[in-house]
Amino acid sequence: MAEVKLAAQVRSDFGKGAARRARRADLVPAVVYGHGAEPKHLAIHNHALMMALKTPNALIRLEFDGKTELVIPKAVQREAIRQFLVHVDFLAVKKGEKVSVEIPIHVEGDLAPGQLVLEHVLNTLPVEAEATHIPESVTVSVEGLDAGASVLAKDIVLPSGSSLAVEDDAVVVQVIAAQAEAPAEEAAEGEGEAAAEA
Repeated sequence: MAEVKLAAQVRSDFGKGAARRARRADLVPAVVYGHGAEPKHLAIHNHALMMALKTPNALIRLEFDGKTELVIPKAVQREAIRQFLVHVDFLAVKKGEKVSVEIPIHVEGDLAPGQLVLEHVLNTLPVEAEATHIPESVTVSVEGLDAGASVLAKDIVLPSGSSLAVEDDAVVVQVIAAQAEAPAEEAAEGEGEAAAEA
């Protein structure tokens, strides 16, 4: 995964008022944690940060006060309705260091013929990976799967250097038979029609 470089400013004022002022200036308040160091309070340009966060688990090099810090996003807060960035927590990482992250699961293939529904039990897969080599996603094939079939975490092929951070037998996706219309409802409708005709 390629690094994204972002310029940041050190924040010296805190609280809701300071956060509102930062957002009015098109800056997003952020905090960097990790490696036993004191948290670093920063502000980052909204658009640049939003673009960087389009990639899950983006590897970001923050540049501030003549220093650089390699980080990955750990918690992203967005406004509920308009979804603009409110605050971001970053985890400081080093090359070669292992981190626990959740990576998106992409499903491909067609289920067996018939009235089948694919249930996504997990939307992301918890893995442990080298901070500078976090997989962007994993792919699960459901080609030809029939009712009752499931794909477990251990069935997913992970890129080299990554390992599962969830039980091997955790269900990722499962195939279930589509439920038919409830006969009781149809019977009740029939009785209603008969009463109306009488």
